[in-house]
Amino acid sequence: MALHPNIDPELGAVAAHLGPALADFAAVRPEDVPDIRAQMAAVRAAIAPSVPDDRVAVEDRTVPGPEGAPDVRLRIYRPAGLEEGAPGLYWIHGGGMIIGTVEDDDARACVYALEVGCVVVSVEYRLAPEHPDPAPVEDCYAGLVWTAKNAAELGIDPDRIAVGGISAGGGLAAGTVLLARDRGGPAVAFQLLICPMLDDRNTTPSSHEFTDAVVWKRAANLFGWGCLLGERMGADDVSPYAAPARATDLSGLPPAYVDVGELEVFRDECVEYALRLARAGVSTEFHLFPGAFHGFDVMVPDAAISRRAAAERIAVLRRALLR
Repeated sequence: MALHPNIDPELGAVAAHLGPALADFAAVRPEDVPDIRAQMAAVRAAIAPSVPDDRVAVEDRTVPGPEGAPDVRLRIYRPAGLEEGAPGLYWIHGGGMIIGTVEDDDARACVYALEVGCVVVSVEYRLAPEHPDPAPVEDCYAGLVWTAKNAAELGIDPDRIAVGGISAGGGLAAGTVLLARDRGGPAVAFQLLICPMLDDRNTTPSSHEFTDAVVWKRAANLFGWGCLLGERMGADDVSPYAAPARATDLSGLPPAYVDVGELEVFRDECVEYALRLARAGVSTEFHLFPGAFHGFDVMVPDAAISRRAAAERIAVLRRALLR
């Protein structure tokens, strides 16, 4: 695979080795998803193995899911010695709507819990294509409702709960925050949207540009949205809770941080979403990381730009939640 001329040198040094190990979605069928999950889980385990941090207590809870749907699993991370009434981060993992588990983000959740000084609650939502829209976002919303209702038991200040996520999880975070606004709660203090998957229409210049990418190229994105939405992908009746770029009104949402890499399909939809948030009166911070591909900080965590991205996210969470 030819690397983009703008790629960050540290990222480029390892990118050529990552491409062949990742799934090629050009001829994938929905029935192939279980095999893709197994393949991607092996890649993630090799690149960023989950290492428990003994400074953080980890507990799994099973809580009520959406009405008429199965229960939802939450994983709760609490730093040792954290005082009651601490801020909370409700976290949603990535995976293109088709792969991923809470375990994938154990290390990230522990870092946020320790560096921010907060309780992290990570949700395990149902995945497409077995569970298409609205199952994933409704699971995420149900978990947020439970977290807010049980904030005192969790040691969380209910007025300081942020919702965050990465990739598909970033899109689900944005959709969950829209649901919370439109359903009258729970209150959300901040939204952290890391390279979020926002727009099923796939019509932006960057969505066409990256037909060949290190991670999550156009074919993969079309496949993920197709699994979630089926024949509705790109049609007029897609819900903004599934594809937040579809939302016509972004007013009344909590302050936001949005970031994305320069060299990825999601670039332009993230730029536009951040601009629309700001235009709607939502205090918004946006970062476009130069020379970065999708998931660069996960794939190459020791690169200078990855360390900078991680530090920025910690800084914005601390500023939003610590008062």
